[in-house]
Amino acid sequence: MTGFASAAAQARRVRDGPPLLDSPRPPLHTSSGMDMILAENLVKVFPSPDGSDKRAVDGLSFRVGPGEMYGLLGPNGAGKTTTLRMLSGLMTPSEGRAVLAGCDVATDARRVKRNIGFLTAHTGLYQRLSPRELLTFFAELHGLPAADARRRVQHLVEWLQMGDFSELRCGGLSTGQRQRTNIARALVADPPILILDEPTLGLDVLSNRVILDFIIRERNVGKTVLLSTHYLHEAEVMCDRVGLLHKGRLVAEGTVKQLLEQTGERHLNEAFLRIVGESESVLPRTPSPAAPEGKPG
Repeated sequence: MTGFASAAAQARRVRDGPPLLDSPRPPLHTSSGMDMILAENLVKVFPSPDGSDKRAVDGLSFRVGPGEMYGLLGPNGAGKTTTLRMLSGLMTPSEGRAVLAGCDVATDARRVKRNIGFLTAHTGLYQRLSPRELLTFFAELHGLPAADARRRVQHLVEWLQMGDFSELRCGGLSTGQRQRTNIARALVADPPILILDEPTLGLDVLSNRVILDFIIRERNVGKTVLLSTHYLHEAEVMCDRVGLLHKGRLVAEGTVKQLLEQTGERHLNEAFLRIVGESESVLPRTPSPAAPEGKPG
């Protein structure tokens, strides 16, 4: 059995099992000892309109092992997307080093990109192609023989429940359908590393569940997953370890259980607020404007 066929068979066994959000996690696949993702002192500086420099990412270091799901968490503007773009070779760091699957992003970007599936909530699709045509196109770009490409595309269409819209043009798809298509595109070459930037942003409940189950299934067949989200409750139930990012810096790292014990809180969002020193409310408490005279308040 080929490596592709073996991986596909294993994925089918996982796919046909029960939904995985409520299933126990298997042990991490860390026997190789190699870090699949290594970030060392990453810095990204952007110029500000006033002429000063803004450090969007400020000395960030972390590592992710084989078969591990690591959540890079934080509010909007924390530096999550910038970090993922540097790790994937789409943006050059101002300082620091990134290594994925043993390949330095600065000197071996082509090999890095062959080893990752990169997904954001805003990835564009070719509007005039159907999802099946799009996936076949990307499979061929990755060098899959035509017969293997057809089998891989059909597997992804079935796995991600895309049958009802796989022949429609991408320009007419819903948000959830577009995101399932983007996930399939990221997976078409069966990469060992998945980098997911807000994969469930703006999705309905059904699409959200399909995609979260998919992410866990991929982790359970041995993929390394780096998940960036500001939906902390998702990371709380899925991730093996999390790193809390605030103003471009890693302010805490560990398992969810460790962070909750460290802060004495019951939920990850409360632990994050305590760690960064914020008040319990994330919205400013300003008095409501007085109603105009003569009108009800």
